[in-house]
Amino acid sequence: EAEVEVNDSLMRFFDHCAKFVALVEENEAAMCQVNAFKEGPEMRKVLEKVASALCLPVEELNADLVQVAFLTCSYELAIKNVTSPWCSLFSEEDAKVLEYLNDLKQYWKRGYGYDINSRSSCILFQDIFQHLDKAVEESKSSKPISSPLIVQVGHAETLQPLLALMGFFKDDEPLKANNYIRQTHRKFRSGRIVPYAANLVFVLYHCDQVKTSTEEYQVQMLLNEKLMSFHHSNETISTYTDLKDYYKDILENCHFKEVCELPKVNITAVDEL
Repeated sequence: EAEVEVNDSLMRFFDHCAKFVALVEENEAAMCQVNAFKEGPEMRKVLEKVASALCLPVEELNADLVQVAFLTCSYELAIKNVTSPWCSLFSEEDAKVLEYLNDLKQYWKRGYGYDINSRSSCILFQDIFQHLDKAVEESKSSKPISSPLIVQVGHAETLQPLLALMGFFKDDEPLKANNYIRQTHRKFRSGRIVPYAANLVFVLYHCDQVKTSTEEYQVQMLLNEKLMSFHHSNETISTYTDLKDYYKDILENCHFKEVCELPKVNITAVDEL
C-alpha cells in the first residue's frame, strides 16, 4: 500500500557523477591494481591448478573465466544451499585469492581507492541527517514524528561508498596487487561489508532522563543488524550532537555538482584521481 518514490539521483548518485563515470567506471586505467593482480603469482597459481583439474592447457584460461567458475560455486551455495561441481576446483586458499581479487575491484571502484568514489555519496549522507534533524526538531516541538521510519533502497554500490565516506573498514595500507599476504587480516572485505541484503540502519533515540541537554538525542548505527562502533568515541552509541560534529565537514561541504564535475583542462585520468 505504501507509495514508493524513485530517486535515482540520490540512491544511484554514482550514475549521476560525471567525474566518477568518466575517470573510474569507464576508465580501464583506474583498475590497474585489479588487472595487475589477475596477472600476478597468486592468480597464476590458481589458474594452473584449475587448468590441471580440467585437463586444459593453462593458456586457454584466464582470471576472468576462473572467477566466473568461482562465482557460480558461490551463488549456488548461497542461494540454493547446494555444493556446485565447480566448487571442487577450488581449495580454501584459492577462495581467499579470488576473494581478494573481488575486494580489489570493490576497493578501487567503490571504496577507498579514489576519493571520488566516496565523495560522490555525500548527498545521500546529507539526506540521512536531514531526516534525523527533522525528527529532532519535531520532537523538541512536541509534535508527532511525521516519518518515524524511512526506508531507502539501493544496491551494494550505494552502500559501499557511503561507508567509505564515513571512514569504516579502512586499512592502514591500501589494497594493491602486490600486498596480498600483508592484507590477510584486512578490514576491507566486501563480502562481509555488503553481503546479500546488506543494510545500514540509523536509530535515533529520545532520552528523557539525562544530565545534559546534549545527551537528550542519541544515535546507534547497525550494519547488517550488528551494532557499529563510532570512530569518534569507539562506543556503539553517540549523542546526536557529537555525531554531527564529527561529520561536520562532510555535512557542511557537500557540493555534489562541483565534486562530480569533470576537469576542464586536459589531464590524465590517473593524475586527476
